[in-house]
Amino acid sequence: MTELPLIGEAVAVAANPRLAGAKIGVVTFPGTLDDRDAARAVRLAGGTAVELWHGDTEIGDVDAVVIPGGFSYGDYLRAGAIARFAPLMSKIIDAANSDAKLPVLGICNGFQILTESHLLPGSMIKNDHLKFLCRDQILRVENSNTAWTLDYEAGQEITIPLKNQDGQYIADDKTLDALEAEGRVVFRYVGFNPNGSRRDIAGISNAAGNVVGLMPHPEHAVEQGFGPETVLSGSAGVGGTNTDGLGFFTSVLTKIVGGDK
Repeated sequence: MTELPLIGEAVAVAANPRLAGAKIGVVTFPGTLDDRDAARAVRLAGGTAVELWHGDTEIGDVDAVVIPGGFSYGDYLRAGAIARFAPLMSKIIDAANSDAKLPVLGICNGFQILTESHLLPGSMIKNDHLKFLCRDQILRVENSNTAWTLDYEAGQEITIPLKNQDGQYIADDKTLDALEAEGRVVFRYVGFNPNGSRRDIAGISNAAGNVVGLMPHPEHAVEQGFGPETVLSGSAGVGGTNTDGLGFFTSVLTKIVGGDK
């Protein structure tokens, strides 16, 4: 019987020395909850996690950035509204929009911050049922050509934990039509829409595909024994748990080291 690593002992599943040289910055704001989980996911994928603080004025030599979930600045005003003006965010916005197209992933509160920063269109409001919801959620991968989805297949269904209160994605019909036409809907809820998001949208990208935001938490499904306990339809889980979220982090590492599809 293979023993599971103790919590805190992140053992990379990808023994590729090329990946270890890739540095993924993980941003922490006051109120961030999932920064350590995201950093652990980066290490499990084989990369190097770099701590970034919201008050930093430079992002350094990182190859990509993850803006994790939580309640940045207590979600005062509205989720992500204050975090958008953090000193580090101006640098992330510039890098994401530069010719280098820095890959940026926003998870849950990170997705909210990306919409407030106008790196992604639309907005996030309270769930249509006005309650916090935590569940394992099936997603369908609609676009496997972004920096964060290269290791998935279009149409693949994955199971990812979801936990949010302000998770309803909204945009006007013109914006929604453009997202659909341009293939920028990256993930869609399957079987159940947990928050009332327009057109069952769970995640989107910018036009270049380097910036992706989604509400569910892939960093919570990256190692056996600690992911969703119930394997749902389409999941690649084994023994009652799955690692469906690990592909986000291996995808961006593959992108960084030059192994695009």
